[in-house]
Amino acid sequence: MTESHNPPSIIDSFCRFEQTKPEKLFLAEPVNQVYQNFSWQSAGEEIRKMVTAIHAMGLHDGDKIAILSKNCAYWIMADIAIMMAGCVSVPLYPNISPNSLTELLLHSDSKMIFVGKLDHPEKMQAAVPKHLVQICFPFYPIENCTSWTDFTREQKPFIGKPTLDLDSLACIIYTSGTTGQPKGVMHTHRAMNFAVNSFLKTNPTIQTEIFFSYLPLCHVAEKMLVECGTIFTGSTMYFVESMDRFSVNLQDTQPTMFLAVPRIWEKMQEGILKKMPQKKLNRILSIPVVSNIFKKIIRKKLGLSRAHFIFTGASPINKALLEWYSKLGIIIMEAYGMTENLALSHANRKNNIRFGTVGKSYPEVIVRIASDQEVQVKSDASMKGYYKEPELSAACFEDEFLRTGDQGLIDSEGYLTITGRIKDQFKTSKGKYISPAPIESQLLAHSFIDQACVVGHAMPHAIALCILSESIKNVEKIQLTNDLKAFLKNVNSELEHHEQIVRLVILSEEWTIENGVLTPTLKIKRNIIDGKYQTKYEGWANANELVIFCT
Repeated sequence: MTESHNPPSIIDSFCRFEQTKPEKLFLAEPVNQVYQNFSWQSAGEEIRKMVTAIHAMGLHDGDKIAILSKNCAYWIMADIAIMMAGCVSVPLYPNISPNSLTELLLHSDSKMIFVGKLDHPEKMQAAVPKHLVQICFPFYPIENCTSWTDFTREQKPFIGKPTLDLDSLACIIYTSGTTGQPKGVMHTHRAMNFAVNSFLKTNPTIQTEIFFSYLPLCHVAEKMLVECGTIFTGSTMYFVESMDRFSVNLQDTQPTMFLAVPRIWEKMQEGILKKMPQKKLNRILSIPVVSNIFKKIIRKKLGLSRAHFIFTGASPINKALLEWYSKLGIIIMEAYGMTENLALSHANRKNNIRFGTVGKSYPEVIVRIASDQEVQVKSDASMKGYYKEPELSAACFEDEFLRTGDQGLIDSEGYLTITGRIKDQFKTSKGKYISPAPIESQLLAHSFIDQACVVGHAMPHAIALCILSESIKNVEKIQLTNDLKAFLKNVNSELEHHEQIVRLVILSEEWTIENGVLTPTLKIKRNIIDGKYQTKYEGWANANELVIFCT
């Protein structure tokens, strides 16, 4: 293949902007509320010294190097250095359990690990196998761990631009484990180049942007949109200091490009409605001139005053939530993809959005719906396979089409609607299949319901487990119960008889990453829900009350 057919790689792009805009701001990270800024040139100096240090260790093309850290400037520099050295990047979730950390480091054959910004660094460090070289990031020192500065102190910067084999591995991205054990998804430089360039071709108005990084960089959507988006366009990336400082940092940044998972959009909505009830909001939005001024104020307070590309993905979002934001002048584009295809599958386009769908396929992405309604896609962004899992890898493909495990429908104009997960489907004792996701989406449309999970495998009827939102704090229990009963009746009226929910079970403990119910990308682990509550399902289903409150 000739050079003209090869779009620039992530390393080509970094080297280009390092040369053409050396003094421009590349990375900005708040540390103790003071921004630490790195230009393309200053970041390049750090990266190039690390490349030399990696080579001095004897690490060669194809060797695996892990990154364990929350998002920060040196995370990006470590990732670029690994790829510039010809090695394979293995990014890991910073909130992974110590046992899982040990397992994944051994499974990936990592020979070195960067340990950075963590909640419990000593506990995580203790889980790293002893034979791995450990390097800690500046700003986040760890006792008995070699610092980045010391490791590179005697090294001269790597000179020039390395020649990468585009078909060599760039990274192994482990899935978040929604359906069980995480799997190591292998992606080549060529696949990454294809995915980024396909996205940029579809959004030609993207130029030099301002990105805000807070979702885990080891997640494929954040990696592709924010990390690759920044580097391929010569843009600037700002970071969040902590989730407690999320709102402040987002307001400081006012990014032009912003990605959030549905749970973040729900929380932001909750924050707005806590300060301004819906009735008052409706009243203000109905006054023409005042409405426009108010929308601008809201966008600025949220940190989205300059955002002209706003995305959601990683899990389904309620259509009503998208419509609610659009009334505030915040138009969110839902996108669809998976780790196995570098998040490149479908997306709504700017000025051509259809809420409730995940949009149309990207150019050169072929999509088909199988006989069981499974969405199957084929493109050059598809994974090389799962690391050390040839049988699982083969099972993921059918006629070179990637089997997504999602069910969907495509309308006459090419818009895809995801209707559920094949594996999430369960069969009732009456032999009827239920797809929980669409029902959960309807339940989440109520402002009182914050989280929902529909269950009922091998039971006569389905029940819904729910966590209530903070908005119910001042609502009397009788009113709350009657409201939820009426709402459930309304939801059931739109469902097939076998899908109808016989009980709403209100649980008191929020589902979080910390208690193991949510994945790092805030998706529910249904197997964990079943493990926690399954012994109670039958009793709940046979209870007299339609709405059951559990303390």
